[in-house]
Amino acid sequence: MSTIDSGLQEQRPRILVVDDLYANRLAMRKVLATLAVEVVEAENGNAALAACIDNEFALILLDVQMPDMDGMEVAEILHGEESTRDTPVIFVTAGATDDMDRLKGYDVGAVDYITKPLNPPLLSAKVRNFIDHYESRRALRNALAELDERNSQLEREIEERKRAEDRAQQLATHDALTGLPNRLLFLDRLATSMQRARRNGTVFALGYMDLDGFKPINDEFGHGIGDITLQTIADRLVENTRKSDTVARFGGDEFALIFENVTDEKSSVAMCEELRLRLSAPISLPCAGGEGLRVGVSIGLAFYSGYDTNADRLMHNADRALYAVKHGGKGAVHVFRDADEDDAHVHGAQLHRHMR
Repeated sequence: MSTIDSGLQEQRPRILVVDDLYANRLAMRKVLATLAVEVVEAENGNAALAACIDNEFALILLDVQMPDMDGMEVAEILHGEESTRDTPVIFVTAGATDDMDRLKGYDVGAVDYITKPLNPPLLSAKVRNFIDHYESRRALRNALAELDERNSQLEREIEERKRAEDRAQQLATHDALTGLPNRLLFLDRLATSMQRARRNGTVFALGYMDLDGFKPINDEFGHGIGDITLQTIADRLVENTRKSDTVARFGGDEFALIFENVTDEKSSVAMCEELRLRLSAPISLPCAGGEGLRVGVSIGLAFYSGYDTNADRLMHNADRALYAVKHGGKGAVHVFRDADEDDAHVHGAQLHRHMR
């Protein structure tokens, strides 16, 4: 038999014929040979139950009177199993069956009766009817299975698209090297913090921070070590700030911080000094020897407490405060003062004269 013929054979509905007499099985086999079905035969109840374990049957033609285990017992067992509960059973009897026997047969799953000697046209018609129903059910089952698979595939595609969108959103709003929020997300967080401060009457601090002595690390050890240094600083920032705070990277060695719900200037400066010391701890890398790499940290602070300052002005003030630290010796925390604006103009004028 060719592979194609075998495939077609596998697709045919299976009929189980159960009878202890070979002559009866042969008679039913001849009738069923005219139909597009595959016939499986069993000579007793145990063989029938074993066949049902390995096969799905469209219909079972079951002899009622058999030794050891009669057809009623077989049908009752089949009706009690989930896998065979809905398999139709036609009882084949040797003679007329009274109403009580028929009721008992229906209780254990029989759907019809047929008597011996067999009437070939009648048997053929009954089997065709059940085969038609079986084929309809199988087609529906296959269609539902295909629909389930398409739904599952659609769900997978939706999930994959969502992951892709999440990745795109992550790339759009986070720094690729450190994973920290970038300037775009930081500005959104800053606007939210300002709204919350106005609504609740609270104060937050905006900090601008950069690293002291970072350029020599890049120059001496290369940008790969520089990147590791930045990642380490970013990790330390996250570890040493609150979840309610925001830590962002603006690029290079520049970072920005939002400290939510600060109480006063003194405690905020002390908090930033502690943060600065922890960030400045040695970074252990093989290229740096036993002492590790060291970078300093400078932080400029500006406070927001109401409606008198917009976002641009607040960021400008934090930038001026950081500028004052950098030009005052680095490695410190400085809070913005009005005088910082004047100092910045003086330094700018001096730089302009020097360039001339």
